[in-house]
Amino acid sequence: MSDKDLFTLSKCTLADLIEAGEAYLTRHSLVYGHGTDNPFDEAAWLALEACDLSPAEPLESYDVPVTAIQLKRAQDWFKRRAVDKIPTAYITGRAWFAGLEFDVDERALIPRSPIAELILDQFSPWLVESPQAVLDLCCGGGCIAIAIANVFPACTVDAIDLSADALELASINVAKHNMKNRVSLYQGDLFSPLEKSRKYDLIVSNPPYVDGRDMRGIAAEFTREPQMGLAAGDDGLDIVERILADAKAFLEPNGLLIIEVGNSKEAVEKRFMQLDIMWFEFEYGGDGVFLVNAASL
Repeated sequence: MSDKDLFTLSKCTLADLIEAGEAYLTRHSLVYGHGTDNPFDEAAWLALEACDLSPAEPLESYDVPVTAIQLKRAQDWFKRRAVDKIPTAYITGRAWFAGLEFDVDERALIPRSPIAELILDQFSPWLVESPQAVLDLCCGGGCIAIAIANVFPACTVDAIDLSADALELASINVAKHNMKNRVSLYQGDLFSPLEKSRKYDLIVSNPPYVDGRDMRGIAAEFTREPQMGLAAGDDGLDIVERILADAKAFLEPNGLLIIEVGNSKEAVEKRFMQLDIMWFEFEYGGDGVFLVNAASL
């Protein structure tokens, strides 16, 4: 297939659209990592959404006809993805995390953390009992906080972010999942909005952790995201260091702290050699997430 095939289609099935879309994306220099890692999955996501179908629901057949309106929408979306380098989730306006659907836009990072796997496993076996109080630091659009509240129906979750824009999106998602009574949103710098006496069984954070070198070479797709959610100084540890310094005061004696640091894993190991850190291994991909218990802090 050639690039023009996608734009000369008139009557086609969903399968045809995905095939043409994959060929079109393959011929462009794209970077993946916002929910998929290859052009076929990206094409399927765009085509399904354009045809008013959920990428999260299995189909019995892909030989369903595509309407003229759906085809025009798909062609526009594929062009925005390939030419303008806009991540698919920002084009479609939604993404999935820990089995839940979330509204997504450029006010917050696109949810993609491997912490989702830990949440679905209820942090077993490290979390012995269901938590009563959980804190999500740097919550962005609220996906981690809401997913935790979903798997632990008896717990309350506080979620903090410095960005007012991100919290506006998080508020939409809290309402979407009917979590207003269980997920509380706060604007502020890390622990600053909290009372000194507040204690948590679990603190989870996916903070900014991209180091200076990676930020200088960042792909176009990632420049579409709010940079304050990514950049964290020369070594990527500006925020992580502050979390580790202050977390103990907000943890119960047997509490756990879980932080994602991605490619800054090596920097963490060098800087915090004295800490008893455990790194998670993930069945479904991902790396750079560690656990520290309150006693070690």
